[in-house]
Amino acid sequence: MICPSGEEKLKHLPGSRDTAIRSFRQPFGGQGVISFAVEFIWAFLAVSWRLMGLVLRQRVRAVQACNPPDVFWPLALLMRALRKPFVFDHHDLSPELYEIKTDQPKGLVSWLLRVNEKLSMRCASWVVSTNESYRQIAIERGGCRPDRVTVVRNGPSATEVTGSATAPVGPRKRIVYLGVINEQDRVDIAVNAAARLAEMRGREGWELVIAGDGECLPALRSMVSDGKLDDVVSFTGWLGGAEVDALLASATIGIQPDPRTRMAELSTMAKTVEYVARGVPVVATDLLETVRITEGAARYVTSASPDEFAKALDEMLDDERALLSMREAGLRLFAADLAWEHQARKYISVWQRLAPVSRTIPQPRADVSLTGQNPPVNEPIN
Repeated sequence: MICPSGEEKLKHLPGSRDTAIRSFRQPFGGQGVISFAVEFIWAFLAVSWRLMGLVLRQRVRAVQACNPPDVFWPLALLMRALRKPFVFDHHDLSPELYEIKTDQPKGLVSWLLRVNEKLSMRCASWVVSTNESYRQIAIERGGCRPDRVTVVRNGPSATEVTGSATAPVGPRKRIVYLGVINEQDRVDIAVNAAARLAEMRGREGWELVIAGDGECLPALRSMVSDGKLDDVVSFTGWLGGAEVDALLASATIGIQPDPRTRMAELSTMAKTVEYVARGVPVVATDLLETVRITEGAARYVTSASPDEFAKALDEMLDDERALLSMREAGLRLFAADLAWEHQARKYISVWQRLAPVSRTIPQPRADVSLTGQNPPVNEPIN
């Protein structure tokens, strides 16, 4: 795995059998077109240097690149010239991400991002898309053959989560936001909804817990403090896997505050899959891909305004029958399709076609339980 180094500077991927990390420093970052361009160029050079070192020193059989940025297509051409498969893992919409983070998008920049996106897809041996909307983009905007694009959704393994149709027990009903706190995530909408909810039903018996980190966290903390919401809104910071599981086990409702944008409409939010995996009812804007993974397990709003979210939350907190129905629906969705055990089978099948090996590859178990007590997969997938 080649990636920027984190604070811990890990050399081995925790939880895997033999996944080595070849990290590099990322000294560049910030806001603005020039800053992003320098960051992307540096990432390309750092990744290329380490990859070439591995190609020369070891037996590299295949390469997979995740986006953003969409700048690794020259490496795809090189690997394919060496008769090595190259998979483009399409996890983000770089053109749409730029447009949503910029007040006045520049046409040239958007065009360059779309060109790099298309080249990343066309130069790859295969494209792995995170949902059906991304698959359509790969086919229509990227010009890929449909039989060379496979949907592999993100999501936890059934062995990693504790899901229950039983409502959590606690002194306060808990609304949870889990995930990254950047500009496009609009967590401020959740905070403003909490302020409206406090006016509607008072401050007793409920709370909003915001778990995660990001560029907007300091401003969000100030917003809570200035609005005198500290008694109903709290922050946990970034959580590990076990801490996430414990927090969501105590959640009454999970909130996805993303407003309606093209990027949000077409994207699957990782936080929402985490909610559904544990049977946590969801309140979200009725976005295309959000509805696809939460149908029956969520209540939808249309405008994503704080008032609309507050009204939906107020009604749901008192509707035990609806909450129970949504919990059961979420667990069924996870058990039937969203659990990683199901997605891993599709992912492994891609690699069996591109880089077959002589030995038998153990397949993940697909008999996912609704109770959270699931059989282990055969062995780690690297």
